Amino acid sequence: MHMKKECIAMLLAGGQGSRLCALTSKVAKPAVPFGGKYRIIDFPLSNCVNSGIDTVGVLTQYQPLELSSYIGIGQPWDLDRTLGGVHILPPYVREGSKGTWYKGTANAIYQNMGFIAQFDPDYVLVLSGDHIYKMDYSVLLAHHKRSKAACTISVLEVPMEEASRFGIMNVDKEDFIYEFEEKPKKPKSNLASMGIYCFTWKKLRQYLIADEANPASSNDFGGDVIPAMLSAGEKISAYRFSGYWKDVGTIVSLWDANMDMLSVRSGVRLYDDTWPVYCRTPTMPPQLIGSGAVISHSLVTCGSEVYGKVENSVLFHSVRVEPGAEIRYSILMPGAVVESGAVVEYAILAENTKVGTGAHVGASPDQTPAEDWGVTVLGSGVAVPGGGTVPPKAMLEQTEKEGIR
Repeated sequence: MHMKKECIAMLLAGGQGSRLCALTSKVAKPAVPFGGKYRIIDFPLSNCVNSGIDTVGVLTQYQPLELSSYIGIGQPWDLDRTLGGVHILPPYVREGSKGTWYKGTANAIYQNMGFIAQFDPDYVLVLSGDHIYKMDYSVLLAHHKRSKAACTISVLEVPMEEASRFGIMNVDKEDFIYEFEEKPKKPKSNLASMGIYCFTWKKLRQYLIADEANPASSNDFGGDVIPAMLSAGEKISAYRFSGYWKDVGTIVSLWDANMDMLSVRSGVRLYDDTWPVYCRTPTMPPQLIGSGAVISHSLVTCGSEVYGKVENSVLFHSVRVEPGAEIRYSILMPGAVVESGAVVEYAILAENTKVGTGAHVGASPDQTPAEDWGVTVLGSGVAVPGGGTVPPKAMLEQTEKEGIR
């Protein structure tokens, strides 16, 4: 039994996240832990339910197990609905065909047109599962309806000197898009696409079918579908978003966004009761702060034990910082252990990592030549032996030992 929905959301969460390297070797990028108690996908899922959108398809592909079990039936986000709710949509084999992986963002939606059709929506939101932001999609939808557009693209003003890194939208006086340039060398505007689209369903369906029939297409929204709509003369509107937004697709941007959680001025506003970020939280005892512990400007989650010194850092549940250990400007994901006398600075420690007694992981940018510095990453399960040193910018996976000196 299904009922008509005015608008449903399709959340693209199948990315391999290859630029996050060691952090995504075992999990999909949207399932990467973030901000002390969340996962990246909690932000768009929370946006949906806070915006009154109760039907969400989550399109998975790469390493879907942890992401699928984390979302479950959607109860933490109030998406365990009889009519609608959250649905995990992996690629599948259709009758008479071999079936394929999702070939691109547009093809992923094309393969799930049957799911969308069940709800006969007027509008479809296409969202990304790897952005950190708070957005009221109902305002975006209202803008889309007012403009009577076939597609509305959410855009963000970026510094002009950085505009060539983004897909740039050139707009007229009424904010209708007349040109889309992917990473232009000489950008004409600074309106960057956020990869968040609102489509009128009938139009989207028409262009997805046409795109699939084009053997030259890479089946991508930004590269193929949007340009096809533009060249056909469809009305495409720009929706200007002015809040905090970060694509956490790289190690540095993920580290930056976690550090932003510590800054009141960053615009993330975790403590806003009107727009909560929901998540699935494990049952844990309270955090334990030892008598000799020193903690400043940090997020420390339930279930962690701190006996050493922690500053400007984000600690997840089940983290243990032993006496004499020092943590600076770092992110310690669930189960990370830093033994006595060890120093961890400007680093990301993935789940169940261990830094042995007296070891040193990472380095401060003040004490490192600029070309040699970077955030140090220990992948899931990596153990640094006592006294070992892991230099800045190193990225170690469990099978690697050569990065430890």
